[in-house]
Amino acid sequence: MSSILVVEDEQRISSFVDKGLRASGYSSTVVADGLEAVEHALSGGYDLVLLDIGLPSIDGFEVLRRVRAREQTLPVIMLTARTSVESTVAGLDGGANDYLPKPFRFDELLARVRLRLRDAGQAAITTFTHGSLVLDLRTRRVTVGDRGVDLSAREFALAVEFLRHPDQVLSREQLLSRVWGFDFDPGSNVVDVYVRYLRTKLGADRIETVRGMGYRLA
Repeated sequence: MSSILVVEDEQRISSFVDKGLRASGYSSTVVADGLEAVEHALSGGYDLVLLDIGLPSIDGFEVLRRVRAREQTLPVIMLTARTSVESTVAGLDGGANDYLPKPFRFDELLARVRLRLRDAGQAAITTFTHGSLVLDLRTRRVTVGDRGVDLSAREFALAVEFLRHPDQVLSREQLLSRVWGFDFDPGSNVVDVYVRYLRTKLGADRIETVRGMGYRLA
């Protein structure tokens, strides 16, 4: 049974989420304070965190920063009434795996929980190697040959997705869903932009364009 930490200071919402998770077969623990959330998240007793932004003591962004400083692989889904692009980007670039604005439907939340838990199960492999490219999930270090490479949080997540599926063509829609974790405008070129970033840092020929289909780690 997967154990989920719910960090939410609005009792009505936390009760709703807690009951729904338990009814769906998960173990759920609710905390309403930012500092308490950090302590629980770093205890090693949880498989996923649902994290609100507006919290007592410290806000959700600071909770996320402190958790990611010591725990890189614990899935975190941010739940918040802040729907601005700036807040969304701040959460995702800070290391959140997904971002769900309030109000939300519970079935959508449950689908995202299942997706992130599935991805976390795949992440039991902590080091990926493809040719001269090596990526370590625990240390977040990336090397190409004997050269270290600095990647942003989103670049790192995109690189992980390619390394999990070497030689497989991944469509832009798949990458948007798996890496960014929420719905972008289908016409957005964000995937193309970040693929260019990775090519610059990892090697121009590392990621192939498959015309009309998507991208592939060569």
